[in-house]
Amino acid sequence: MSAGDAMVVVGGGQCGARAVQVLREGGWEGAITLIADEAAQPYERPPLSKAVLLGERTPEQGAIHREAFYREQRVDLRSDCAASTIDCAAQTVTLANGETLPYHRLLIATGAEPRRMSVPGADLAGVHVLRNAGDALAIAGELGPGRRIAVIGAGFIGLEVAASARQRGCEVVVFEAAPRALMRAVPAEVAQRLVDLHRERGVDVRFDVQVRRFEGEGHVNGIVLGDGAVVPCDAVVVGVGVAPRVGLAQEAGLAIDNGIAVDPMLCTGDPHIYAAGDVCSFVHPLYGRRIRLECWRNAEDQARLAALNMLGHDEAYSAVPWFWSDQYDMTIQIAGLPAFGSTKAVRATGSASKVFFAFDEAGLLVGASGVGQTGEIARDVRVAQELIARRMRIEPERLADSATKLKSLLAAAVQ
Repeated sequence: MSAGDAMVVVGGGQCGARAVQVLREGGWEGAITLIADEAAQPYERPPLSKAVLLGERTPEQGAIHREAFYREQRVDLRSDCAASTIDCAAQTVTLANGETLPYHRLLIATGAEPRRMSVPGADLAGVHVLRNAGDALAIAGELGPGRRIAVIGAGFIGLEVAASARQRGCEVVVFEAAPRALMRAVPAEVAQRLVDLHRERGVDVRFDVQVRRFEGEGHVNGIVLGDGAVVPCDAVVVGVGVAPRVGLAQEAGLAIDNGIAVDPMLCTGDPHIYAAGDVCSFVHPLYGRRIRLECWRNAEDQARLAALNMLGHDEAYSAVPWFWSDQYDMTIQIAGLPAFGSTKAVRATGSASKVFFAFDEAGLLVGASGVGQTGEIARDVRVAQELIARRMRIEPERLADSATKLKSLLAAAVQ
C-alpha cells in the first residue's frame, strides 16, 4: 500500500467511526484504516452515564455501526490497537505492535481523557472515572440499594452519574469545589434548577468543598474533606473535567493550543493531517476566538467536515454548538455558548420549563439554555440555534414574551 491510496483515522470513538463512513460515502475508493484502542467496535458514549449505569442497555447495543459495516465498506478496523508515533515527513503512523501504515491523509480523533485527582488515595480500588465502556460497567457494578456513592464534581458527567446512582437506590453525595454547579456551561438559574431537582430526589449536593484525600485499605471507604470531616462511602466517581488526548500529535510536532490547533477546515499545520472532535481547538467564526468543544454533536459535525475536506473539499467549520443532558425526567438543551454572554431574557415555555437567552456586549445572541421537559424546550432551542447562526440582534423583551413566535424572528430580526 502506498501513501497515495490510504486514509488513516486514529480514534475509535464517535468522531472516528463517523469519519470513515463519510470518507466512503464521499467517494473514496482507496484503503481506509480505523485505529481504535478499545477491543470493542466503536459505540455511542452518551448512554454510558445514563442507560448503561441504569442497566437499561449494554455498550454493545450502542454500536455506531452494525457489525457488518466495516467489512462491507472495506474499512480495516484495528480494534484494541493504539497508534504510537506519527512520522509527518514519511506520512506514516506506527502502531504499538510495531506495524507502520502509510497515509494520504490522516485524521486524529483521539478524544479526551478524564482528569485524575492527585490527592492521596486516588489510586485506591473503588475510585472511578468515566470515559469508556469498561469504566461504565465497573461503576454500574458499584450501584445498588443502600450503597453509598460519592461523586466528585458537579459538572454534567458528575450530575448524570449522581442521577443514575440515585435511581438505582444509592445514597449519593456530590462534592463540588466551585460555588455552584456547571460554572462554565449554563446560567446560574439553570444550574440551580438542576441542583434543586437532585436535592428533591435525595442527593446531598455540597459546594465550596475541597477533597483532601481518599481513605481505605486497598479499597476506598471514605473521603476526608478540607475541613477534616470524613464522609464514608462505598465507591467514588471522579468527574472533574477532561483533557484532550494530544500526546500523539504533540510528539509529532503539531501545534497544541488547548487541544490540537486546527484551521477553519480542521487541518493542522501539516496539510496531510486533520483533527476533529474533543481533541481539537479551532477559531469559531461566530465567537472570534479559539475554542474546544466536548460534546456528541460536535464530534458528529466535525467528523463529517474533516472527512470531506480530506477528500478535497474546502469547507470551513461554523456549526452552532448544541448539547443536551437528561437527568431524571428533566432535560437541559444548550445552543451556542451561553458563557460568552449574559442572560438578558427568560422565556417560559411550559408549566415548569424555561429558556434562558444570553447576549454578548454587542447585543448579539450567543447562547440559549433550555431546562424542563423536552417537548417544551426543544423547539425554541432549535430556533435559537438558527438565530445565533445568523448573528441576529433581537430585543430581549421579544424573546421573553411567550406570545412571540420565535420562527417569525428569523425573518423579522435586524442583523
